[in-house]
Amino acid sequence: MIVFDEFWIMLTGALVAISCSLLGCFLVLRKVVMVGDAISHAVLPGIVIAYFFSQSLDSLPMLIGAAAFGMIATVIIEMLSKKNKMQEDAAIGVTFTFLFALGVILITSFADKVDLDQECVLYGEIAYVPLDTLTLFGGVELGPVQVWILGFNLLLVLAFVILGYTPLKMSSFDPIFCTSVGISTSFWHYALMSGVSMTTVFSFEAVGAILVVAFLVGPPSIAYLISKDLKKMLWLAALFGVLSSVFGYLLAVLLNASIAGSMVVMIGIFFIIVLSIQLIRKQLKDKRNQTEISQMNFES
Repeated sequence: MIVFDEFWIMLTGALVAISCSLLGCFLVLRKVVMVGDAISHAVLPGIVIAYFFSQSLDSLPMLIGAAAFGMIATVIIEMLSKKNKMQEDAAIGVTFTFLFALGVILITSFADKVDLDQECVLYGEIAYVPLDTLTLFGGVELGPVQVWILGFNLLLVLAFVILGYTPLKMSSFDPIFCTSVGISTSFWHYALMSGVSMTTVFSFEAVGAILVVAFLVGPPSIAYLISKDLKKMLWLAALFGVLSSVFGYLLAVLLNASIAGSMVVMIGIFFIIVLSIQLIRKQLKDKRNQTEISQMNFES
């Protein structure tokens, strides 16, 4: 049973990692990775307001409330940075700190007597994922509920990336050309942000906002160090996300530490390793080029 529990925890982390990494690649290419960070915090008041009206912790009202505030955060950032000429990082900082603080106040004022608190939102409860299982009428257990929810979310993300691959790629690399051929960059921008909001909400209960942000930024950044080809980048980002989940869990068991925190640490370790290898390769390449130039000058 313990072995199965470990498997479900690692699988949960891997499902979140793949979903976030795929969407994060487009955030990295558009140089708006901190918008993902902003959305992951800004959805908090939406979750609380959804609970306030529905008096339920069901996923559907939470998803609607969080998605709405994710879009509100995106619109506010766009208005501040493009309409009012505010620096984008300043617009992101102002928006997400305001909305996150608003969410914290709403929780402490209206939802402090239910299992909806700041620590749950920030750090998640991935260690408890195997305890809440999906059971059929005949008593047949189909595994943790969160695994099914996150698996469904991953299918939606895969469908979005596959069906929207070309316009997402074009609007990420060359938005002017994309507009000139009749593709709406605004539509795909907000569609991407909606996907980030949805994935954030689906992942909240299991892994928390901190790990969602780490998976949105870390694995895509590692993949971008290795390849500028988008398809390779998507595969590499998903691979490093899964490896960070598995080795992060093993590190947490070894150190008896936080699982989410250990997964984030593994993302940082992988990033340092890949960055070091790339720097060494660049130095070797520069040294080889200098040697070839010196030989050519000597022969001439």
